[in-house]
Amino acid sequence: MPTDPHPEYHDPDAPDTLYTTKPPWDIDRPQPAFAALAESGALHGRVLDLGCGTGEHALLAAGLGLDATGIDQSAQALELARAKAADRGLKASFRRHNALDLASLGETFDTVLDCGLFHLFDGADRAALVSGLTAIVRPGGHYHLLGFSDRQPGDWGPHRLSRTDIESAFPAADWHLDSLEPATLDINPTPVPVAAWLAAFTRR
Repeated sequence: MPTDPHPEYHDPDAPDTLYTTKPPWDIDRPQPAFAALAESGALHGRVLDLGCGTGEHALLAAGLGLDATGIDQSAQALELARAKAADRGLKASFRRHNALDLASLGETFDTVLDCGLFHLFDGADRAALVSGLTAIVRPGGHYHLLGFSDRQPGDWGPHRLSRTDIESAFPAADWHLDSLEPATLDINPTPVPVAAWLAAFTRR
C-alpha cells in the first residue's frame, strides 16, 4: 500500500515537520500573481488564506484593511505567521485546521486564496476540498487558485495540474469559472518561477 503523501490532513497527530527547514514555497512575500490580484481590487470582504503556511497572503489581505484568516495544519508555520503579523503591525487570525474539513470552520468568506494546496490532492481528497469550499464561500464570493502546471518540464515536485483537472473539479451548478490563465509560481532557493495555472471561480 503506498505511503500517504499528506498524512497531516488525515491524522492530526502526524509529525509537524514541513517547516523544520524552510520549504521551497515559503518565499517570505506574496506570490506575484496574488499581489497583482490585490492591486487590481480582486480581494474583498472576509478573506481566507487556505493552507496559509507562514501567512503571506493573509497578511497581504490584512494590509488592505480586510478581515483576514489563515488556516494550516502546521503549528510551526502558524507560529511564524503570527510573529510576522506582530512584526508588521497587522491584524489577522491564524488557526490550525484541516483543509479537507472546511465546513467545520463554521464560518463563511467572500474571498478564498489557495496558493499551492489544490495541487496536492486528487480523487476523494480533491472532492472533499471542493465540497468544503462550496460550504464556506458565500454566493457571489470568489476562489482564486494558484497551482503547479502541467506546462512545467520534469517530474519533480507536486502533481502537475491540467486545465481539465481544474475545470472538472468544480460542479457547474455551484461554481462559475471566470478565468483560467497561465501564470508562474515563485519557489526557493532563488526564487525561481515555475509554470502555474491561475484560476478564478465565482460561487453561484
